[in-house]
Amino acid sequence: MSETATPPGRTPVDFWFDPLCPWAWMTSRWVLEVEKVRDIEVRWHIMSLAVLNENRLDELPDEYREMLATKAWKPVRVVTAAWQKHGDDVLGPLYTALGTRIHNNGEGPTVEAIAGALADVGLPAELIEYADQEDFEFDAELRASHKEGIEKVGQDVGTPVIAVPGPDGEQIAFFGPVVTPAPQGEEAARLWDGTLAVASVPGFYEIKRTRTKGPDFSNL
Repeated sequence: MSETATPPGRTPVDFWFDPLCPWAWMTSRWVLEVEKVRDIEVRWHIMSLAVLNENRLDELPDEYREMLATKAWKPVRVVTAAWQKHGDDVLGPLYTALGTRIHNNGEGPTVEAIAGALADVGLPAELIEYADQEDFEFDAELRASHKEGIEKVGQDVGTPVIAVPGPDGEQIAFFGPVVTPAPQGEEAARLWDGTLAVASVPGFYEIKRTRTKGPDFSNL
């Protein structure tokens, strides 16, 4: 499918997500907040934790293995089918509807939650049939979108992946930032500016912050 054109003067921000990932969800809410205070245009793309981990399931804890082998495929198949049948413009609204149900409302990646999200954004109810389609009609398109995103940052990370134009015209891509809760207003803008600043340094590799407590998912 062709990408939606970015309005003149606005910076395109390519964002790869898996609707199952709570970290990608929080980062997506942050980047939408940035869109209000910086001259950017978010363009949504699909990647898949199930695809990323399908050849290393035996190395994962039982609970995570079960989730990736079963639950992870349903939402990403439906989102991919919606994208292929109805175009790029459905990705952002459908992701928001899915994330609100899966994460904020605690419904999880159930068929009922996915069907509800389709209804929320006015997409055809029959798209839910793709959730359990093992011989997935749009598997090649899903994998191509996933590959495009993950190859920008490497196989050792997950979602989200963000890519922006660098000063020389080449894309700067990075995983994250991992943040919760999602910053708002000028705090969101400061994090955006800082993220771009470190990501634009050619020799920059990684930064981690010591935490005294675990992540706050109380607002999910």
